[in-house]
Amino acid sequence: MTNPLRGGPDKLRVVDLFAGCGGLTSGFHSTDRYRTVGAVEFDLAAAATYAANFGETHVYHGDIADWVKKDLPDADVVIGGPPCQGFSNLGKRDIGDPRNSMWRHYVEALVKIQPKAFLLENVPQFGKSGQFHSLLELTEPGRTLSNYSLKYKSVVATNFGAAQLRKRFIVIGTLKDYQAIDVPTGDVPRESWRTVRDAIWGLRNSVNPENTDLPDDTDRFFDTKVPGVFKASDLDFARKYAEISLERMTHIPPEGDRRSIPRHLLPPCWVDRTAGMDVFGRLRWDSPSVTIRTEFFKPEKGRYLHPEEHRALSHHEAALLQGFKDDFKWCGSKVEIARQIGNAVPVELAAALADHIADTLSPR
Repeated sequence: MTNPLRGGPDKLRVVDLFAGCGGLTSGFHSTDRYRTVGAVEFDLAAAATYAANFGETHVYHGDIADWVKKDLPDADVVIGGPPCQGFSNLGKRDIGDPRNSMWRHYVEALVKIQPKAFLLENVPQFGKSGQFHSLLELTEPGRTLSNYSLKYKSVVATNFGAAQLRKRFIVIGTLKDYQAIDVPTGDVPRESWRTVRDAIWGLRNSVNPENTDLPDDTDRFFDTKVPGVFKASDLDFARKYAEISLERMTHIPPEGDRRSIPRHLLPPCWVDRTAGMDVFGRLRWDSPSVTIRTEFFKPEKGRYLHPEEHRALSHHEAALLQGFKDDFKWCGSKVEIARQIGNAVPVELAAALADHIADTLSPR
């Protein structure tokens, strides 16, 4: 495939580690101040989505542990979000989860590339973990990252223009030859937060209940056939719901949740349970969405019901709430694409961080 990357030699060179489908890269490219020279992603479907949008030639599909042993590209900025499942509140919070140590491969890449700055993002719980404290220790005199200054902070994506109340822990490291780059808190006031209405109002009644599948298209990436390439409108498919699920939805008013479901329609595990009130909750038109997770298409997983229609969010709507534009291309099965969307960094947050970093390294 041809490489659609824009960018001349005057732009900052960036490498995206644990790139996923490209949420961070989308934000960085949208500023028109960066050009990607390398990306690493283990999951085939996510790597294919990334390649479909940003070109395949500079993407390494495979284990980052193998990639860091190679000759790595020169770059001004390294970005990435190591897997966070071991830290997430939704997981088992297993401190022994091997995914928790993936940030060490990120550090190996930093040592070899020596970028001017790096951006590491993760769930807020990462900031309280032993792994993060180990990362801080690496910046002490004589240690691996002693030539970097670290700034870190938890931020909320709505403060950066996203229509989603997603919290992330951001670490920005800067070579000590440069002014240390602080983590911004965002400058969008609460009264100006983007809402669900702003993001998906135009897709009302776009989902046909009879259409429950992606088109039967395939393409080749990394010498392997994968489902795709799909355009945004291909993601307007419905989910097959059990009759009892559809009946439950009819009882939930705008902005309501499972508390409006008659007792006889509740599963036994919900009866007399006071926790998890967002289950079977409707999104609110005039508020930002809750965090879009990988199972947003399941109303039993949270406040993922459409504000008016008797269905959960479509993949298209979830992608818009994550900040992906309608010209973004997708590869993979329905579940794989949902995972890519839910794991992505909101594009608006990524763009704001990209501009903030570039303002220090390469002022306008």
